[in-house]
Amino acid sequence: MSVADETSQPPAPLCWCCGNQFEEHDLLRLGSHPEAAVCFNCARFLHRRAVGQEDQRRTTLAGRIRTGITGVREWIIAHNWHRLPLLGSLLQRLDRHLP
Repeated sequence: MSVADETSQPPAPLCWCCGNQFEEHDLLRLGSHPEAAVCFNCARFLHRRAVGQEDQRRTTLAGRIRTGITGVREWIIAHNWHRLPLLGSLLQRLDRHLP
């Protein structure tokens, strides 16, 4: 074993969803599968997907509102408004607080 092997640190853990490297404190471990971890952004995305599928199974007023918000979100992304300098940062900040 060389000196470089002894002093090298293990690589940062990867998010199982997006594949990016993160520090351990920036990942969520999945209950009975501690080997699986997702970053906070992917966790938020997965939560939205789960709620969306739940809304499809049973319609409620809240579900219709969330579906409308999702449609607007997809339209904004399709038109790349989220990449505009000022408007994009405002939209991304607002998005963190929407269902």
